[in-house]
Amino acid sequence: ASAGIGTAIAKELADRGYNLVLTARREDRLIQLTKIIEKNYGVKAEFITADLSDLSSCSKIFNFCKSNQLHIDVLVNNAGYGINKNFHETTEKAEVDFINVLSTSVISLTKMFIPNMLRRGSGKIMVISSIAAFMPPTEYTSVLYGPVKTFMNRFVEEINARYRKHGISATAICPGLTVTEFHETSGAQEFIDKAPSFLKMDSRTVA
Repeated sequence: ASAGIGTAIAKELADRGYNLVLTARREDRLIQLTKIIEKNYGVKAEFITADLSDLSSCSKIFNFCKSNQLHIDVLVNNAGYGINKNFHETTEKAEVDFINVLSTSVISLTKMFIPNMLRRGSGKIMVISSIAAFMPPTEYTSVLYGPVKTFMNRFVEEINARYRKHGISATAICPGLTVTEFHETSGAQEFIDKAPSFLKMDSRTVA
């Protein structure tokens, strides 16, 4: 929730009256966002730092919610980044960490939280995917980015097929070129700078 679409979704949910549990790697940003949300929207916000490349963080998040009796009605899987290197230049660990953040953690967190949703007979799961799932490969995204997002879309479809009858829905959000710090940190800033303005979205619109 510390930047871009994640921050915008947090604010959008707060504006609709949801209390929030925020997570990200950067504690300073989480502290600042928590204060802003509680002040501006009058809801309760808590946070827990976590690095989802380490899959033990999924249990850390779940146990934090459980120990504080925080019942999650809407699970937002938003964590993501790009890799600013060619596939043959990266380490295996870098690619595994990437898969963990963008997909394995999504599956783990969904698996952990869905039993409570089943017991309550309701729940919503959101996965921030990408239009890259539908596009041909480009040199501006890492080799695994599009394939992982395609996998996430199918995961969402399967969750819907099995659990909608139990009151649980899943949604894949597939934004296009969204102006956030994502492209700068992933080495694709030149690509988005050259894109025509009518193709660009802002994070609030996506949220």
